[in-house]
Amino acid sequence: MTREDRKVLASTLAGTTIEWYDFFIYAQAAGLVFGPLFLAPVNEQAPGLATLISLATIGISFLFRPLGAIIAGRYGDRLGRKRMLVLTLLIMGGATTLIGLLPTYADIGVAAPIALILLRILQGFSAGGEWGGAALLSVEHAPRERRGWWGAFPQVGVPIGLILATGVLWVMSTVTTPEQFQAWGWRVPFLLSLTLIVIGYLVRRAVEESPVFQELQQRTRTSSAPLRDLFRHNSKNVVLTALIFVANNAAGYLLIAYFISYGTTTLGLSRPSVLLATVAGSVGWLGFTLYAGALSDRIGRVRTFQIGYALVFAWMIPLFLLMETRNIWLFATAILVLTLGLGLSYGPMSAMYAEMFPVSVRYSGVAIGYALGAILGGAFAPTIAQALVQSTGTTMSVGAYIMALCVVSLAAVTAVKEPKGADLGLTRPSAP
Repeated sequence: MTREDRKVLASTLAGTTIEWYDFFIYAQAAGLVFGPLFLAPVNEQAPGLATLISLATIGISFLFRPLGAIIAGRYGDRLGRKRMLVLTLLIMGGATTLIGLLPTYADIGVAAPIALILLRILQGFSAGGEWGGAALLSVEHAPRERRGWWGAFPQVGVPIGLILATGVLWVMSTVTTPEQFQAWGWRVPFLLSLTLIVIGYLVRRAVEESPVFQELQQRTRTSSAPLRDLFRHNSKNVVLTALIFVANNAAGYLLIAYFISYGTTTLGLSRPSVLLATVAGSVGWLGFTLYAGALSDRIGRVRTFQIGYALVFAWMIPLFLLMETRNIWLFATAILVLTLGLGLSYGPMSAMYAEMFPVSVRYSGVAIGYALGAILGGAFAPTIAQALVQSTGTTMSVGAYIMALCVVSLAAVTAVKEPKGADLGLTRPSAP
């Protein structure tokens, strides 16, 4: 690797880590404190309903991911990947910091939840534009034989961001009393985002534009209407990329948001213990995602995805059976095993999606497909899981829900002709 190569990987990893830290802090706080703080009247009458509504606000932001993907994709395909990545990072960081300063319902009444939702929408807009640019910046710099490995670096921003978010919440839960945590402790992780954004901004500013995009500009083949061209010639791949992501995103958001709330409020496990179990699972997710990227360079993207989804499908029922023992060690084991399938069905995504679209509409294609898959998958997965448990009285219904999505995603990825090694639009020397 050259010095610039290392800078690219560091940039995509740092940027996506910070973006997803911001995104996940909200998701976890929604399950822990937002109900009583921002939905006080509902919480007093029906705490379960307040939790359900609070979890639903996680999904609202997903509805605005396609808008972020469309705008970032349009200008990312015309002006470059790097500019859009810097912009999305600043939007996400600003919204997260403002949430940490937001007055609660007790202070300003109904304006509090309205402001919270508006800031969450900004987070969703930013997340919609972030992933596609980070994935392409990494994959388009990569040697042909190592695209899966390089593309796994922006992917592991998800588990690392989850580790940071959960770790900070664990620290605050440990050093404060429950009353202090609800009064001010929950704000600290949001305010820490400001420091992380400065670091991410400096790292991303130092990285060169994608060589594929630079060559595209030199050939003066940039599309004046990448969105129109995308749907005219590549609509099938947009649909496939969305459906491929559905099951992974839904299962991932159970880990990101639902299991913490379920473990503490339903199973009665201690909050610090559940948070540590989530951190352990996130470490597994990180390792398996990197492994999956490298594995896909050897056996192909499609085969790696297929193995991952088969594992998630097979583990769903055992996962909830272990959790319902109310033993924290079995709870942690259930999460850790799940992350093997999550990693294998996430690590190859950057490389495969990039290889499925021509360079002139690639940013738009991967970003919009990813955003649509997130709406169909993780947007309301925690809310659906909570509603299923309340209506059926058993978590087996949640397992069946994720298993059904696995069938959909497995069918979609099987419909893709193996893209490994496809020409991305730039001839770069092969890896030694």
